This record gives sequence, C-alpha cells and structure tokens, in this order.
Amino acid sequence: MKTMGEVAIGDSATIVKLHGDGALRRHLMDLGLIKGTQFRVVKVAPLGDPIQISVRGYELSIRKEEAAIVEVQ
Repeated sequence: MKTMGEVAIGDSATIVKLHGDGALRRHLMDLGLIKGTQFRVVKVAPLGDPIQISVRGYELSIRKEEAAIVEVQ
C-alpha cells in the first residue's frame, strides 16, 4: 500500500481509498479527497510536514499524519 505521504515532489497519483474513520476521514472528504481524485505533490516543508498538493484546481496543505491514511496508486 502506497500512501499520499510517499508520493515524490512533482509526481501525480490517484486516490484509491481513505482509511480510518470519524472526523478526520470526513474532513479529508470535505476537502475533496475522495476515491478516484487525481492530485500532484507541489512541495514538502523542510522538516517533511506539511505536504502541499494541487487537487481539483486549488492548493491544499495537509499534515503527514493525515496523508498517511490516504491510499494512492
């Protein structure tokens, strides 16, 4: 299983599944991170957290712990 946090800078991927449950999963879905959505990693902060991605025409920064529950291909 490859997660969003493992995608290299400049690479694109597609969301396969959101693991986890509760408020965090719902929050990510509300941000537009749902199954089948393509995104591109724009940059990563110097210490590795947060990760900036381009998804659905806007830039989004998410924490590594949030990216760890997003399975991609």
